[in-house]
Amino acid sequence: MNADNIIQKIWGLCHILRGDGVSYHEYISELTYLLFLKIADETGTDHLLPEGRRWKDLASYKGRDLLDHYREMLTFLGAHAPSEQVRRIYAFPTTVFSHSENLRAVIEGIAQIDWHSVTMDGMGEIYEGLLAKNSQDARSGAGQYFTPRPLVDCIVRMVRPKAGEIIQDPATGSGGFLISADQYVRASTAGALYQNSPPRYEGIEIEKGTYRICLMNAFLHQLNAKITLGDALTDDAQALSEADVILANPPFGAKAGSARKMRSDISYATANKQLAFLQHIYRGLKPGGRAAVVLPDNVLFEDGVARKVRNELMDVCDLHTILRLPTGIFYSPGVKTNVLFFTKGRTNRSNTRRLWVYDMRHNAPKYGKKRPLRREDFSAFEALFGDDPLGRSDRSPRDEEDRWRCFTREAIAARSDDLNISWHAGSDTDPEEALTEPEDLASAILVHLRAAVAEIEAVADELMDAEEAEVPVVDGSLTMSTEASATPRRTPHRHGLADDYDA
Repeated sequence: MNADNIIQKIWGLCHILRGDGVSYHEYISELTYLLFLKIADETGTDHLLPEGRRWKDLASYKGRDLLDHYREMLTFLGAHAPSEQVRRIYAFPTTVFSHSENLRAVIEGIAQIDWHSVTMDGMGEIYEGLLAKNSQDARSGAGQYFTPRPLVDCIVRMVRPKAGEIIQDPATGSGGFLISADQYVRASTAGALYQNSPPRYEGIEIEKGTYRICLMNAFLHQLNAKITLGDALTDDAQALSEADVILANPPFGAKAGSARKMRSDISYATANKQLAFLQHIYRGLKPGGRAAVVLPDNVLFEDGVARKVRNELMDVCDLHTILRLPTGIFYSPGVKTNVLFFTKGRTNRSNTRRLWVYDMRHNAPKYGKKRPLRREDFSAFEALFGDDPLGRSDRSPRDEEDRWRCFTREAIAARSDDLNISWHAGSDTDPEEALTEPEDLASAILVHLRAAVAEIEAVADELMDAEEAEVPVVDGSLTMSTEASATPRRTPHRHGLADDYDA
């Protein structure tokens, strides 16, 4: 049985729980508990688990109180498993099962799968396939934190992590960037060098269920990483080192740091998570360190705090490349995003002198479930980017499809540091206007509803904070990133940049 068949069989078991109101994302988190037990049994690593709390003990249990027995197992593993890695995976256990019959059906379904031919690497592939299927479900909202693997791998190939480096993701999610980086380093490094000077992987994840998924994903991919349960926008960031490489896709959302106090070392206080994360990232790099971060369009063109952050970024770092991503790749039709590639300067002034922009939206296919993102979609961009991860390759001034141009820092300043640069008519039209499929329309509606709720909550929090402090609300950066990226509040500059071209 191949990996795709196993993924489909495991995913099909989720339908057992739909009647109990269990979401796909909750199901994936629950599967982490069960699959870890089963994989330990199949790979001979069940010595990591205490006697009486292993897969065979659960699968052979005949009592009518199976659900109570299962809950006790989870709690015991989280508190008393001899392996710290196991305790972390089972920490704060909660189960979504509400009936022993459903739990037994899922256990039996997993037991019936032919696991004998699956290697440890295959286990990782299966788990990652389940995460990808979860991200494709509009109702789960998971597509906002799951970055498509072809994009992750492209970013890693451009940044070129190396043995001995500190490689970090402050918004770790399911761990995709760190896993891809490790696979790249292993493939491009002699085995002895990797063993003698392995990379150091670090990450922070705020959501407990996703943190558990990340730990499981790292375990299956044999990734030795320091993953912290916390919020990189608070003092939890002290768990992170200065990094050689930072790779991130910060979560969509309007309220940064929840009720906890935001870090005092961020220059521009803001309720916009992406702006706060961007500041964390360029401050968290070593001098000469490099980063790639996925950000929505509004971060590139909004005024106020957003413009100040962009200006500081271009001073502190060499922002050498922006990849304008097409819509539809994050399973939310209206979301428009970009990848910013930059290098931390040795000084904090005037590090950005020229910026190269690749417009992948121009003449792009209609991406989505029927046309997923593929590795070859990035081939032209990668060739133009060049071999230097610092963006200093001898780059061709233009390409045949006119997707690639260079702009001086002076030209960017003349447009008020607006980085949402396009020179193609229609490139920035609202992608939702072309939606026709009911599933796509429903997904777009859900995105806007989540955006509206998040923005209302953010405004309420700001008003409450202001009332407690007896000061007026002055922060004008309450734009919900998902909403803004789907429906920009003003029309960005699109033309008039031809004269600013710098070869």
